[in-house]
Amino acid sequence: MVSWQACPQYSDAVLDYLRIGPEDYPAFRAMMARMDCGTVRVPQDYRNPGGAKVTIALTRLKATDQAHRLGSLAMNPGGPGGSGYLMPEELMLGNSTVAQLNQQYDLIGFDPRGIGYSTSYDCPRTQDGDDGDYEPQAGPVTRAEAKKEYEAEAQQNASCSSSNPAFLSQLTTANVARDLDQIRRGLDERKMSYFGGSWGTQLGAVYRSMFGATIGRMWLDSVVSPRAYDLHYRSSFTARTTEQDFALFASWLAERDSTYGLGDTPAKVSATVLGLRQAADAEPWQFSDVPIPLDGAFIAFLASGPNLVWDQAAPILKAMTTAVRGGAAPAAVKDVVGDGSGGEDPTPDGAPARFNETAGNAFLCNEDSSARDFDSLWKEYKRNLRQNPITGNATSVRPNCAGWTLPVQPLQLRRNNGSLVMSGHRYETLTPYPWVGQMQDTIGGQVFTVDDWIHGSAAMVPECATHIVSYFSTGNSEGKSCPGLQPRSSDDDTATAAAATVTGDNTSATSTRLTWPKPSSKH
Repeated sequence: MVSWQACPQYSDAVLDYLRIGPEDYPAFRAMMARMDCGTVRVPQDYRNPGGAKVTIALTRLKATDQAHRLGSLAMNPGGPGGSGYLMPEELMLGNSTVAQLNQQYDLIGFDPRGIGYSTSYDCPRTQDGDDGDYEPQAGPVTRAEAKKEYEAEAQQNASCSSSNPAFLSQLTTANVARDLDQIRRGLDERKMSYFGGSWGTQLGAVYRSMFGATIGRMWLDSVVSPRAYDLHYRSSFTARTTEQDFALFASWLAERDSTYGLGDTPAKVSATVLGLRQAADAEPWQFSDVPIPLDGAFIAFLASGPNLVWDQAAPILKAMTTAVRGGAAPAAVKDVVGDGSGGEDPTPDGAPARFNETAGNAFLCNEDSSARDFDSLWKEYKRNLRQNPITGNATSVRPNCAGWTLPVQPLQLRRNNGSLVMSGHRYETLTPYPWVGQMQDTIGGQVFTVDDWIHGSAAMVPECATHIVSYFSTGNSEGKSCPGLQPRSSDDDTATAAAATVTGDNTSATSTRLTWPKPSSKH
């Protein structure tokens, strides 16, 4: 059963931290006033139901049209490691179209085990682990540098996974699916519907495989591969897709050669950008007013963006063809890189935890069946660079699960004939479009195509959200595709910014503004 309790109250500072603008304060607080908050107690280890228990925190926004209520609709924004506690409110603020879901459905948000208001755990950092101060050398990553990073990550993972194995070993997608079924039982629902994005689609696929008879309607957006347990496969596939997408950017640049001067054919543009990348690795740019040197990874970053930022990346690429090392940075470069004076704002008191790094890593590593030894990861990295010469520098050596000591528990998916729609985004790189077809072959359902580049955007675009609302209302999506997020004028990025809020995926690529990330050990 659900233990209902008072909901947290959030200050204006917390709402700002949650990226809720002042214009939305009244609407958010009105939803909070009618929101129910509760917890369910579930087994830490479902193989030992009489043993230790953990708490799962949930929220409920009751349907506004109770006379025509269709049930409960649970949701998860992604991660793994992301909080879904406030996803109903964030989804409702996205646009008035998707907000219609709350007319006939109770919207259910929740924090998966290990995250946010649910029972969680943060691994201590080892003394020699990555403490955020690591500054990689500019230029190509060397084997020695990669090995040093790998060993530090392995030490941290070994320490983490052995510090609380009873709890950390139970952070699996299957256990979150079991928790979700316990939420359904606690709400006294015979069936419960579900909406998930990114890692939330992995949860949805597992939930459907385990509890298909208890699911009403399910929509999954930006669908992971059924081989999500294989991080080598995922990394290589996304790297290849990023390089393929650059070919479209190259065509766009070629059509605008009179503006950017990078080449009047896609082949010439590709040669120019590849030359920039190679030159930057051979001799990184160091500008007098930019705090860090810019190497080939910066060029790969510019070449890897979605079409929403091409108009920002293009003038930077143009500027880099004539930039002078040691002088002032071109204005376009400085706009993206900054001058080093900024920093992250402190988390305000009372703010909910939006992401749990320990849980995120545990969910990945408890299910990853790919090789974790350094030689295999180094070969994978070098292969990605070789096969993707322009954008490959945007990848990393991927030591995520090095040293993780807990046993692997791979995903197990089954086909089901229940109601399901899965939307794939034709050009996105985080969860490439072919994966939605792979998932359909594995678990069934219908494929819906979003013709954009943007991860998890379907609910934030009214033209797409109308199909989602129709599906959950009638069981019919009334169509098989929508345009998604398309390039717009610089003063019209409301929908895109909202999409970044709702995905909950720390690797989401939904922003309309390019921002070069500060170098870290995840080079």
